[in-house]
Amino acid sequence: MAPLHIPFERRLQTASVLWWGIEPSLALCTFVFICTIPFFWPFALAYLIWMLMDKSPQRGGRRFDWVRRIPYWNYFVSYFPVSIVKEKDLDPSRNYIFGYHPHGIIAVGAIATFASEATGFSDQFPGITPSLLTLGTNFKIPFHRDYILALGMCDVSRSSCKAVLKSGPGRSIAIVIGGAAESLNARPGTIDLVLKKRLGFVKIAVETGSSIVPVLNFGENDLYEQVDNSDGSWLRWGQKKIQHIAGFTVPLFHGRGIFNYDMGLLPHRRPMHVVFGEPIDPPSDMTGLDKDEVVKNMHDKYMENLKTLYNKHKDTYAPNRIKELEFVE
Repeated sequence: MAPLHIPFERRLQTASVLWWGIEPSLALCTFVFICTIPFFWPFALAYLIWMLMDKSPQRGGRRFDWVRRIPYWNYFVSYFPVSIVKEKDLDPSRNYIFGYHPHGIIAVGAIATFASEATGFSDQFPGITPSLLTLGTNFKIPFHRDYILALGMCDVSRSSCKAVLKSGPGRSIAIVIGGAAESLNARPGTIDLVLKKRLGFVKIAVETGSSIVPVLNFGENDLYEQVDNSDGSWLRWGQKKIQHIAGFTVPLFHGRGIFNYDMGLLPHRRPMHVVFGEPIDPPSDMTGLDKDEVVKNMHDKYMENLKTLYNKHKDTYAPNRIKELEFVE
């Protein structure tokens, strides 16, 4: 159990992470409650129609910088804490695709890094405006959708990626490449990545002339414990079936609670170091080049750079690792 005498600042940090976890459910419940009051029915109907017609998630989002800078995010980031480590400055006249790894259970580090300014992203990379991409289903939750749009988040569809990258210099996207499949591999002390067949982000980079930046979070997989679901187990089989049918996975995991340190749905207080590697530029002129060959070469180089990034920083940020980084799929 957590001791009674905890500094108030730590209480605020825990409350901020708790709010982050329950906010989507509260947003949905609030909308349902509004719908039970006849006086609000015209407003609820108008909102639903507008929500269905709004194409902002596919057209670059509806970003409000002040929402990304509210003090709440400082407590959220300090809870772990999360810090940025960069290998090289980025040219603000170019566009970038940030490939984030690993997914972890919920990609908490990606939210802290790309959906807020509490880690100092804009100070580290002036002139670069990132949009964290997520599943389109997240934009179907009333009120919650408006919140994440204000944070600069967008749909992860192909059209959305291109819309952001073509909207001006410095406009960039962050994609959690491993996606839902990778969450099944999230365990403390390991970084097992789903990347071998993930070529879509490289194709978009070639088509839009954007550079790809590998981003590796040392600590994302340490936030939660996961029930054993090794290959061949009935649990893994069931999770893969759900993923195939529904498009998302259901990892069985636990972290800590509000008043205890060993059981609950809050992530553990464990540091995350988000390391940004050097950008990989696509050919400036594709004349006479085979697109598929260019994509393959860039993808191979990306995997190689990601491995190099890991080897360079593993002893500093992952001294207690159980195994080395591995590309499992």
